[in-house]
Amino acid sequence: MKVGVCCHDAGGAEIVSSYILHNKLNAIYLLKGPAVKIFEKKLGKINNISLDRLSMQADWFICGTSWQSDLEWELVKKAKKLNKKVVSFLDHWVNYKERYVRNGETVLPDEIWVGDKYAKKIAKDYFQNIKIQLISNPYFLDIKKQLFELKNTKKQKGEIDTVLYVCEPIREHAYLQHGDEYYWGYTEEEALRYFLSNINRVCGSNPAIVIRPHPSEDLNKYSFVIEEFNQLNIKISNNRTLLEQILESDVVVGCESMAMVVALLANKKVISSIPKGGRACVLPHKEIESVRNYV
Repeated sequence: MKVGVCCHDAGGAEIVSSYILHNKLNAIYLLKGPAVKIFEKKLGKINNISLDRLSMQADWFICGTSWQSDLEWELVKKAKKLNKKVVSFLDHWVNYKERYVRNGETVLPDEIWVGDKYAKKIAKDYFQNIKIQLISNPYFLDIKKQLFELKNTKKQKGEIDTVLYVCEPIREHAYLQHGDEYYWGYTEEEALRYFLSNINRVCGSNPAIVIRPHPSEDLNKYSFVIEEFNQLNIKISNNRTLLEQILESDVVVGCESMAMVVALLANKKVISSIPKGGRACVLPHKEIESVRNYV
């Protein structure tokens, strides 16, 4: 059986690529955007083919769910027309219904796979008539393996006072899904400013701050904070892997990024920077704190 793999956004690509690797599946690919580098890092050079070729040559399909692209949505629609099984792997814990809607048209796969009990409960609440299957999150299994391999390099608690801030393109997501950049009551720039304005209350005096843009963002997107908060020790960098940057940090801060859950796996203190007026962090992990509790 040949599986057709389709991904665009980074979150879904991380999970699906790890699943393909773990299960040694006979796969053909349609990848675009951040997914290309993620797959090739794990699986080597990928031969990308068109949607038409993928849909005709594969026996069944597995895909992510992207908000930056219609790629997977189009694949699901095509597979349903051809009466071929298609599975989508949910990579997060928010906006489940919106992932399957484009221009008012809902297209659902035959099965939805989730990677933990939180996601399964949320998915079952939204999708009563589709099989929801719990699969051990293959990306998190990879993370745990890497954590074990890197344990000797892990810094001791209190050794370096460093904060990692993980970014995500919230404005763009809100606009594409809802036509309103402020749909969730805040933007990524406002959240970052909110955290930096209160950093002494949250993290003590003058820690080293590393800002890591999302894979879909330009490295210079957040350069404005270096001038606005010139009294702080800020660096913008993604030249190390996410896991390396997490392990080098004492605290990981963000809004609702999957990187925050990865930081929990590394036993890091994790804080949401969503400012007052924005919706509460919807990540279901109770260990995540909030800047709001410090101000």
